[in-house]
Parts: sequence; C-alpha cells; structure tokens
Amino acid sequence: MDKWKKRTKAVHAGTRRSSYGEVSEAIFLTQGFVYESAEQAEARFVKLGDDEFIYARYGNPTVAMLEDRMAALEGVEAGFATASGMAAVNGALTALVKAGDHIVSSRALFGSCLYILEDILARFGVEVTLVDGRDVDAWRTAIRPTTRLVFCESISNPTLEVIDLKAVCDIAHENGALVVVDNVFATPVYSYAAEAGADLIVYSTTKHVDGQGRCLGGMILGKRDLVRGPVEAYLKHTGGAMSPFNAWVMLKSLDHMDLRVNAQVDTAEKIAAALEGHPKLARVIYPGLKSHPQHDLARRQAERAGTVMAIEVKGGKDAAFKMLNTLEIFTISNNFADSKSIVTHPATTTHQRLPAEQKALLGISPGLIRLSCGLEDADDLIADLLAALEAI
Repeated sequence: MDKWKKRTKAVHAGTRRSSYGEVSEAIFLTQGFVYESAEQAEARFVKLGDDEFIYARYGNPTVAMLEDRMAALEGVEAGFATASGMAAVNGALTALVKAGDHIVSSRALFGSCLYILEDILARFGVEVTLVDGRDVDAWRTAIRPTTRLVFCESISNPTLEVIDLKAVCDIAHENGALVVVDNVFATPVYSYAAEAGADLIVYSTTKHVDGQGRCLGGMILGKRDLVRGPVEAYLKHTGGAMSPFNAWVMLKSLDHMDLRVNAQVDTAEKIAAALEGHPKLARVIYPGLKSHPQHDLARRQAERAGTVMAIEVKGGKDAAFKMLNTLEIFTISNNFADSKSIVTHPATTTHQRLPAEQKALLGISPGLIRLSCGLEDADDLIADLLAALEAI
C-alpha cells in the first residue's frame, strides 16, 4: 500500500471485510461488543489487539477503516476520528497541555479555535501567545522554555494567510515543542503538513472529505504515540468519538474526493482570475493569484491553492449584503468546501464574536466575503458573481 498513489489509497486503504466478503465497506452500527469469555473481556480491557473493540466511544470497525484510510492518505502512522472538526481541534490541543504550559499560536484563526485557546484553555491555567503567523521571526521570539506546543491553520480562515509550515515546525522542534496544524483549507488532497514536520494534523472531515453537506466529522492524524496515547485517552473518556454511520458516509466520499477537489480548484482558479481587478472589489484573496502576498510560498508548499477564496467588496457591510442577497447560485451559509458553492460574511457570522479591533487586525473587514467554490459550472458561477456585483 505504501507504493500506491493518493487516489488509490483513498479508495482501498484500511479496508476491513467481514466473513461475507462484501465489496462496499460495511456499517457496524453497534456501540458494544460481545466477549466469548470473562477472560477475553478482561484481556481486552488490559490491552486491545489488532481489530479488537470494546465500545464505540473507544473504537468501531467502520470508524477504524476511516481512521486508517485517512492516515494512509496523509502519510502518517495513526488517526482518531471525532464527532466534528472542532472536537478534533479541542481534543488535539487539550490532550497535550496542562496548567502552567504555554502555547504559541497564529492569531488568524477560525473563531471557535480562538475561543478554545483564549477562553477554555486560559481558564485552566494554560498561557497562550498569539503571533502574526506569516512572520517566522515572531514564532521564534514567542517560544519560551514552557512552550508545550504551537498551533496554526496552514492556510487561515477566512483571510487565507499562508504559513511557512516547515519553518514553524523546525523552530518548534528546536525548542522541544510539538506542532498541531489545522489543515482544512489545504485539503487532504494537497496536504504538505506531514512532510513539513507537523506532529498532529487536524481536519474537519465535514469539509472536502464528506464535502456534500451531510455529516459532521473530524480527524486527528499523526504519530502513533501521540494519537494512540494522550489524544485517544482524552477523547475516549470525554466522548468525542465519530458515529459509525458518519464514518461510513465519509469512507464512501473518499472514493471521489480527489475528483471533486480538483474540479473545485479548477473553478476557484477561474473565478479568482475573473474577479481580480473588478472595480467594485478592493481585493481578491487567493493563494493561487500572483497578487497574494504569500503566492510564492504557497506554490512551493502545495501543488494547488485550494477551493476557498475571499473578496473584499468596496462599500462595507451594506454593499456586501446587497451582493450576497442578489446571488442566485451561490448559497449563503457558514460552511465551506461543499459540492454546492457557498458564500459567507465572516464579520457577522463565523467571526462575529471577535472585537472590532481584532477583526481589523486580522483583515476581517465589513466588506469581506468568503467564497467556497463547488461543482457547478464555472461560467455560471462567474456570471452569478458579476451580476451580483453589478447590483451594488
């Protein structure tokens, strides 16, 4: 399997077949498991062997298939599937720190990630320093002897700042810190996180993996001693496990994830090129454009620039809302990486709780709109956007 390309791994890796020899992955909708004897039950609670399970909160055959398949795709040793992407972020961070530890994180993050860092972990005595993730020297300056881990989004939500991930990993490891990366904008298809040296890689599998607006899910991937050590211990006792049904849906979605994501990126590239320089836009933010401040870095790190972009409409919130309300194909929602194209106004939704000063610092202006490119015809989407801009 190690010799297989990603698309082949996405279809076959981690497959477990029952005695019936089914072609499609089976759904094991069971929360508990039966033991042949009291001695066998005792042995499993001491140490689980390969393909042994005791309770779905700890593991399940269908969920295990998804974990193994995602680990193979990412090129890492192990994975733990969670109930949502935020369960994965919370699990990865909380499992690794204690009171008195220090975290260095990029400041450009999804609002819920900031909440975990600044509200939850701080409440329990973990100190957090936020830095400009684009500034390699800022990471180096912020790390101290008590720094347990560093955290970042490889490409930030929603302003698409690109982190020099290898540089950050090198700085962290030189100082004995672990690296946790939220990699959802980079996608599992174009991921470079393991190659850069990340210790744990987090995904919302709601995005791209399912990618069709059906199921919540998350995944923590990385070194076996971390995933099957502190991460598994924390998650199995606190109840963040993925349901077997959701795992099965995502297994079947992995069959065609590569095809979907590549088609979506094709569309994103066309839309970005069509919108750049439009007189009613202050800027178009997409790492695939030469105008992006980290365009060269993005090209060095990944094959392609992803399915999401942002635009800033001149005229602020009123103009942005006028554009959103005029669109006919794009759907207003707070999700992204779906087969349907989606628009989001971060300042009033996903990042609404941030103070105005912090929004300004992060570039989340009243005119900023996040665009998630789906599987519709690119020309139809471009026409929809241009007509909405004309209505402003």
